[in-house]
Amino acid sequence: MPAASGVEHVPLPPALLQLAQRGIQRRYRTRARLIEEGEQGGSIYIVLSGRLRAFLSDARGREITLGLHGPGEYVGEMSLDGGPRSASVEAVEPTVCAVVTRETMLQHIADHPDFALALIVRLIRRARLATESARSMALLDVYARLKRLLEERASAPAADGSRPIAERLTHQAIASEIGCSREMVSRLLKDLEQGDYVAVAQRQLTLLRELPARW
Repeated sequence: MPAASGVEHVPLPPALLQLAQRGIQRRYRTRARLIEEGEQGGSIYIVLSGRLRAFLSDARGREITLGLHGPGEYVGEMSLDGGPRSASVEAVEPTVCAVVTRETMLQHIADHPDFALALIVRLIRRARLATESARSMALLDVYARLKRLLEERASAPAADGSRPIAERLTHQAIASEIGCSREMVSRLLKDLEQGDYVAVAQRQLTLLRELPARW
């Protein structure tokens, strides 16, 4: 199989780098769909640059984001059991991936036990995150989930106590991550802005002071 050219310049763990070199390098534009939930598929996508979003959607077009994956991460490994895709994946910015077939991935696992262990650890971590997400959806209200997301994404406090969020988060992107409507996110952020807890400039959020425990 053709090697993914340029992979050697990407900071990947050795075993993952070797796997990426056995794949084919492909480029995806923003919003390009790599994986469709429910379809059969056998490819694993190793992110070399850019970022992917894994998500679920329903018949009404509502979406919930499961995770964002940047350079050095990979998606599609759930297809190793031969079952249908468990989620959809799209590029949220121009992205380059090394695409590896299921057969190549299985052979690589057999050849590199250390990679097999890393894969197991990754799957356990994903299971823990899924459990935490389910707990959050069941036990936290919308504001509490929004507060957690904003505080997790914010940088360390500056001298004045403010904490900018480098990523430009749209209201729809936030809604998809915390499992609510875009309108609810817009209303909460507007209230926080009016209360001088949050500042918004060019779609970039900055936490001006500690967010209230409840709203």
